[in-house]
Amino acid sequence: MTQVVVALGGNLGDRLAALQSALTSLAAVPGVEVAAVSSVYETDPVGGPPQPDYLNACALLSTSLSPHELLAATQAIEASLGRVRHERWGARTVDIDIVDYAGVVDRSAELTLPHPRATSRAFVVLPWTELVPSAAAADGGVVSVDGVDVSGVRRRADLALQLPNVHP
Repeated sequence: MTQVVVALGGNLGDRLAALQSALTSLAAVPGVEVAAVSSVYETDPVGGPPQPDYLNACALLSTSLSPHELLAATQAIEASLGRVRHERWGARTVDIDIVDYAGVVDRSAELTLPHPRATSRAFVVLPWTELVPSAAAADGGVVSVDGVDVSGVRRRADLALQLPNVHP
């Protein structure tokens, strides 16, 4: 099994329910186990058109799927939860990004690993380092909030995602 970090986000509809559904759906994929989930963060939108605030979190997965198989699974989950890709960085019901796949580097047309902007986005770095405090960056450094603008990202102690218990 390979350790993978995914970022979850959404800003349309019942945001927390959408993230929980994404997490539960991930756990239901054969070959995927959800090992841990971060706190929930509320985030001002970054880039794109004017839109509502996001809820964001990260999950730590163990998987026997290849990076491309996992990508296909995440995109199928997004579609099943109403994700429509109209515009880059536009509002969405749910977004599941593969942030790190055990340090694998992939620059294919369909997938870029590690995620190219993950270490510069506070809404990914904060929950990621909560799950994996010594996470390694693609350049060999440590993923850190140092130098990352954390304004506009607020931990929501009143909201929580539950670890799904799908696999016995």
